[in-house]
Amino acid sequence: MSSDDKPELTTAPSQAIPQEAFDWYDEYAHGIIDRREFMMRLAGLVALGFTLSTLTGALMPNYALAEQVSFNDPTIQASYVKFPSPEGYGEGRGYLVLPSALLIPGQKAGDPKTLDPTKKAPVVLVVHENRGLNPYIEDVARRLAAKGYIAFAPDALYSLGGYPGNDDAGRAMQASLDRAKIEQDFIAAARFLKSHPQSNGKLGAVGFCFGGYIVNMLAAIIPDELAAGVPFYGTPAVTELRSRVKGPLMLQFAALDQRINDTWAEYEAQLKANKADYAAYLYPNVNHGFHNDSTARYDEPTAELAWARTLDFFGKHLLV
Repeated sequence: MSSDDKPELTTAPSQAIPQEAFDWYDEYAHGIIDRREFMMRLAGLVALGFTLSTLTGALMPNYALAEQVSFNDPTIQASYVKFPSPEGYGEGRGYLVLPSALLIPGQKAGDPKTLDPTKKAPVVLVVHENRGLNPYIEDVARRLAAKGYIAFAPDALYSLGGYPGNDDAGRAMQASLDRAKIEQDFIAAARFLKSHPQSNGKLGAVGFCFGGYIVNMLAAIIPDELAAGVPFYGTPAVTELRSRVKGPLMLQFAALDQRINDTWAEYEAQLKANKADYAAYLYPNVNHGFHNDSTARYDEPTAELAWARTLDFFGKHLLV
C-alpha cells in the first residue's frame, strides 16, 4: 500500500485468543458463515483451555466500553433528527451532534432556536457498520463534535424501527434491506448534512466496514460534494463508478484483514489512473475493526494513531 509516510507503530501485543477466532468472527459478522457454524468452530477451541463464554465475551461487542465522550458532555448538543430520502426509503433518521460553541452565548442546548446563525462549522457524516446505528458509532459522532465538527450518524435501519439494541438482530435487519435504497439514504443524508444552516459548506465522511464502503461510494457518486473521505477497512464502489473518484481520501486498513485488503490493489490502480488525491495506511498486526473499542479486536495505539490522522486530514480539508 502507498502512503505519504510509513506508520510508526510498535508491534501489537500478542492476543490470548487465537487469530483464527477473530477470522471466524469476521466471517460470521459479514454473513459468510452462520451463527451455528461460528459457535461450532469456537467450540473446537475449548480443548485449548478456553471457555465459550470467554471467547464470545471477548469477540462480541460490549458497548459500555465504547463511550469516550458522554452524551451529556457540556461541549456538545446531541439529538435525533429526520431527513427526506425520496430515492431511498422515503425518510431517514440519524444522530446529530453539534459543538456547543454554535449556541448563542448564555443559551442552553436542546432548542434549535438557540443556535447562532452567524457561527459555522465543517460537517462530517459518520457511517456505521453492517448492523445499524450502535452506541460505538454514536460515540464517534460525539468525538467529532467535541473537536468542533457538526457530526451526523444516520441509521440505515430506521425504516424497520431503528437499531434494535443488539448487533445480531441489527445485522439481520440490515441484510434484509434493499442495498440500493440504503445507499440512496446515505447520499440524501450527506446532502442534508451539507445544507445544515450552521455548515461551512465543507462535507467530510468517515465510515467503518460497511460504512467504509459507503464513504468510497460517496466519493464516486458525489465527488464534487465530498471534500474529504476516510474509509476504515471498506471495500470500493462498484467498478463502473470508480473512475469518478478524485478524492481527497484517506484509506485505513488492518494488515490481518485479508478479505478487505484483497480489494485494494485494483482500487489503488484506478485511483492512480484517476490522478486522485489519496493516502493509504496499512497498520500491522491488527484486525478488521481495530478502531472499535467495544471488542477485543480493538487495538488502542493503532486506533489512536489512525484517529489522529483522521482528525488531521479533516482539519486540512474541511477547516479551510
